[in-house]
Amino acid sequence: MRFLIITKRSLLIIILCVILGIASISIGLNSVSEAVATASTERVIPIYSVDTKDKVCAISFDAAWGNEQTDDLLDTLDEYEVKTTFFLVGSWVKKYPDSVKKIAEKGHDVGNHSSTHAHMPALSADKMKKEITDCNERVKKLTGKSPTLFRAPYGDYDNNVVNMVKSLDMYCVQWNIDSLDWKDPSVEQIVKNCTDKLVPGSIILLHNGAANTPAALPKIIEGIKDKGYKIVPISKLIPKGGYTTDVTGKMILN
Repeated sequence: MRFLIITKRSLLIIILCVILGIASISIGLNSVSEAVATASTERVIPIYSVDTKDKVCAISFDAAWGNEQTDDLLDTLDEYEVKTTFFLVGSWVKKYPDSVKKIAEKGHDVGNHSSTHAHMPALSADKMKKEITDCNERVKKLTGKSPTLFRAPYGDYDNNVVNMVKSLDMYCVQWNIDSLDWKDPSVEQIVKNCTDKLVPGSIILLHNGAANTPAALPKIIEGIKDKGYKIVPISKLIPKGGYTTDVTGKMILN
């Protein structure tokens, strides 16, 4: 008969293996638990585009810093009889009230781009709400209307941001076509960026302070119209009623 002799060293090795095994099981269970929790938290996505078969799209401008080119952009839009959407930061509204009034008087949407161009997901709920409502109040004081459209600075959002916007009866709007004009590419490249991937319901992102945007805007408008598209403000592009957004951010009526 053989006897199993367990030395102190062997015992320590056995105990260590048992501990490691238990730890591995614990880590595995935690991972499963975290995965289940993540899966149960549905990601809320803003509006990047609109589900439509009509050849219609929207041009939007973000205004956060300078104002040297705004009049040129408005003149071009007048010339082509096109209405668009301007997302304005509250500090910009305070600094350039006459431009805010002019944008509204010419029939363009005046959207909310926060009060100070903050990273919204980094804020508490109260500060996030204040960023939105302060800008709304400034715009309303100048135009008589409170914005119904919001675009997060830097395109930076999370579920809390989108849900806060919705709780204020506003639409959280992104874009599915980025002109990248803020990188100062050539006029031709900006036009290409805006027109090559155009689809029904597209929302195009431009900036009022990018160097080559004023020169590119006429060609963008012409390129869009040559493809048979109509350009409207985002408020006219978005259908009214209950909606959902798919994984790409396409707005679909319920």
